[in-house]
Amino acid sequence: MRLAFLSWRDFTHPEGGGAEHYLETVAEHLAARGHDVTFYCAAHGDARATEVRRGVTFRRQGGRLTVYAAAMRALRRDEAARGAYDAVVDTQNGIPFFSSLWTRTPVVVLVHHVHREQWPVVFGPVAARVGWFIESRIAPRVYRSRQYVAVSGRTRDELVDLGVTGAHIAVIHNGTDAPLALGVARAADPTLIVLGRLVPHKRVEHAIDVVARLRPTHPGLRLRVVGHGWWHDRIAEHAHASGVEDDVALLGFVDETTKHAELSSAWVALAPSVKEGWGLCVVEAASHGVPTVAYSDAGGLSESIIDGRTGMLVDDLDAMTRAVSALLADAGLRADLGDRARDYARQFTWVGTAQHWEVLLDHVTRRGAPITLTDARSESVRG
Repeated sequence: MRLAFLSWRDFTHPEGGGAEHYLETVAEHLAARGHDVTFYCAAHGDARATEVRRGVTFRRQGGRLTVYAAAMRALRRDEAARGAYDAVVDTQNGIPFFSSLWTRTPVVVLVHHVHREQWPVVFGPVAARVGWFIESRIAPRVYRSRQYVAVSGRTRDELVDLGVTGAHIAVIHNGTDAPLALGVARAADPTLIVLGRLVPHKRVEHAIDVVARLRPTHPGLRLRVVGHGWWHDRIAEHAHASGVEDDVALLGFVDETTKHAELSSAWVALAPSVKEGWGLCVVEAASHGVPTVAYSDAGGLSESIIDGRTGMLVDDLDAMTRAVSALLADAGLRADLGDRARDYARQFTWVGTAQHWEVLLDHVTRRGAPITLTDARSESVRG
C-alpha cells in the first residue's frame, strides 16, 4: 500500500510528543512491512524539507497554522506525479487537515483525544470557542462517512458524544518501547517523576504542589521532570514560589538511556494532565515497574492505569497528595502495583499496534467502508 500520513508535527519537532511518537512509530513499522509511507508535517528549525528516515519519507512544509494547507498542496502534487495514495491517515489534533475535501482517496481520521478541556487552557476565550466549534461541530460532519481510529475506549466514547457513528470507530492502543536494562536501582530517597512535554495542560505544577505538601512528612522527597516545552519557565517559577526549587529538577529533553535510567530509579510517577488520549508516559513508567497516580477524569489515563492494580486514579489534588503519600510510605504496596504495572505494559507492543493498523488499512483500501475493530489488549489483564 502507498500511504500518506498527515500530522501537524513529527517527533523531531521541538513540540513533538506522544501523539507524534505514536504515528511515526506506526509509520516506521508499516514501512518495514513493505508499505510505501510518506509523512506530511510542519517544517521546523534546520530539519530538511524532504528526508527519508527508517523507511519513511518525511515532507516538511508550513508552520503551526499553515501546515494544513501546505501539506494538502504537497499531497496533491505528489498524487499528480505518482498517482493516488491507497489511503490517507489524517491526524485530528484538535483541528484535522480536512483531507476528505481535497482527495478522493480513502481517509482514516486518527484522534488521540477530544480537546474540550484543553482549548480554554491553551488559548484565549475567542480562539478556544472557534477551535472547539471546528472540532465538535464541523469536523464530525465533514468526516461523517469516514473511518475513525481512537487510541482508547474513552476517546471513542467522546467521539460518539460529538456525533461520530460508533460503528465507524476502531480502537488501536499505543505500543510501548521495550525498557532498557541498565541495572539502575531505585533511588535511596523517595523520588517522583513526571514524563512529558512542558505545556499548560500537562499541569506539572500539581506534581510540584504534591512535593511541597509532602516534604515535611517524607524527608528527602524530590521530583524529576523529564521533558521540554515552552511552559518551562512558568513551571520553574512555580517551584520557586512553592519553596521547593531545590527538590525539583527540570531535566529538559534527555536521550533514551537517560530517560530509562530516570524511570528505573523513580518510586512513583505522576500524570496530572488535564486530558490524555492514552497515556504513553504511564506505560513507559509501568515497563520499569513504576506505578502512576493520575486523575480519573483525564480521558485515556483511566485505561492506561487500572485503578488499584497498576496505579491509582484520583479525583483532585488533595486525593493525589494522599495517594502519593500512601505509596511512598508502603514499599510493599509500591512493589505490588509496580509488578502488576509491568505485566500490563508487556501487552502493549508496537508490533501489535502496527498489525492492527495494517488490518484496518487493508480493509479500508479494499472495501472503502469503515470497520469496527476493537483492540482487546487493555482487557487482557483486567480480570
